[in-house]
Amino acid sequence: MEPRLVGPGPYRATRLWNEIIELFRAGMPLRKHRCRFKSYERCFKASEAVECLHELLGSNQNFGPEVTRDQTVKLLKKFLKNHVIEDIKGRWGKEDFEDDGRLYRFPPSSPLKSYPKKPSCGKEVIKFPDWNEPRAGPSQEHIPVKSVAMNSEMWYKRHSIAIGEVPACKLVFRRELTQTNIEEVWKSMTLSRLQKVLGLDSLDEVLDTKLVNSKHIVQNVYNVNKQGIVTLEDKSKELPHWILSAMKCLVNWPSCSDLKQPTYSGFERDVFKTIVDYFSQMKEPLLTFNFFDIFVSVLGLLQKPSKAVEALQISCLLLPPENRKRLQLLVRMMARISLNKELPRLSESVRTRTLMVQAFSRCILCSKDELDLDELLAAKLVSFLMDNYQEILSVPSALKSSIEDHVVHLQRVQIKYAGADSDAALPPPSFCHQITTGEFEYQRAAGSQEPLAALLEEIVMNKEISVKDKKKKLKQFQKSYPEVYRVRFPSPETEAMLFPEKTKQKPPILMWALKKPFQPFHRTRSFRM
Repeated sequence: MEPRLVGPGPYRATRLWNEIIELFRAGMPLRKHRCRFKSYERCFKASEAVECLHELLGSNQNFGPEVTRDQTVKLLKKFLKNHVIEDIKGRWGKEDFEDDGRLYRFPPSSPLKSYPKKPSCGKEVIKFPDWNEPRAGPSQEHIPVKSVAMNSEMWYKRHSIAIGEVPACKLVFRRELTQTNIEEVWKSMTLSRLQKVLGLDSLDEVLDTKLVNSKHIVQNVYNVNKQGIVTLEDKSKELPHWILSAMKCLVNWPSCSDLKQPTYSGFERDVFKTIVDYFSQMKEPLLTFNFFDIFVSVLGLLQKPSKAVEALQISCLLLPPENRKRLQLLVRMMARISLNKELPRLSESVRTRTLMVQAFSRCILCSKDELDLDELLAAKLVSFLMDNYQEILSVPSALKSSIEDHVVHLQRVQIKYAGADSDAALPPPSFCHQITTGEFEYQRAAGSQEPLAALLEEIVMNKEISVKDKKKKLKQFQKSYPEVYRVRFPSPETEAMLFPEKTKQKPPILMWALKKPFQPFHRTRSFRM
């Protein structure tokens, strides 16, 4: 079984879980093993399972080579708990799997997870001011010209003097946009762009748009300092000064300006542990529980880095400003520490970059509910964040420009012509509305059967084709579309009425031929001249 890329979309974590189980069952070699003077068929050692699964994860483009052996062992613990594997005595349900020589086997069927049913978020209607309603007072100007009933041809020729008349028009002065209006425009167009980048028909299954705060988007775009870091209005939500000093100490090592120079060996490790402990005690990850599905969905775009960067840029704009600022400071620290060659090793067993990913993955991304792959998914996302943090945690300039242009358009004075819809250009984006399966089947049937019924009626009423050809066409139609044919001809009698049988007249008998008896041929003698 070949691994496949699991793209963005709903329930991506569940789809990845099922994918890994199927690959592991197909790729794990099963052999005969002995344990305590007894032989066991079709089983494997724990260490063999770790080797096999680690290789599968490393070569799988959904996870990549940065998956560690320790993470593989943790995933196998999840497998044992969820009865993907069991020991040779059939025991499972606990996470007591270790990287050793104990024997395990597959149960007859490893349970694949079903996709959870989420309540539909519904369609959120974003209200805008009524631009068609003019302001009262002398500012409204009417051009005193003859009113003309507009049609499509005249509409497209309204600027031409060839039509002889100018249609009635008026100046429409837009109401001044409130801050709330501008924030809702930002929310609507940001979500619309995110949906397009992800390539989804709807965001309903990966994001509850009602939980997106439009104020947060605007604050994250405009309330920034020269380095692009968010500035908070509520200073009580800032990181403590001592944490900022500790982070600067490791980033700028060995020149620590905020702290005294270390006086003992291992000082840098104590500072790092202090930072890890602070971020680990947070009740919610920086990317929040509400946005877990949208960030996991973005992971499906990592094979297209430019798309993934844009999707993460937009997704990070949805965060509360205090979360976005902490994410900016933390990821920047992680990336710079990983590149600081003068900083002593913070761990004897793992590289500094791997340590950064392992230490901070769960405080950046994790699920509110227990999820078996959240650690691997978080590690994948954090690694990509560290490599592209300057782009991802900056404001997307193209999106900002397009929204600002749209706001200016909404505030500009417009000329409205009779018969034309005002505000036809740049309509606010809208979201798809989910329908039931029954409604979908009805719309599909109605949309396809009506043209077929019209085609059948055309064949029936066509008098230019012969009866033989008509019967042939009707027979072909009945074979291809029996339901539509049955509606038009519910019984054989109704079908027979289309071709009434003609009474055949027998040809008249030639009486003269019967009156004369058969006379044999007599040969006559010829006369020669």
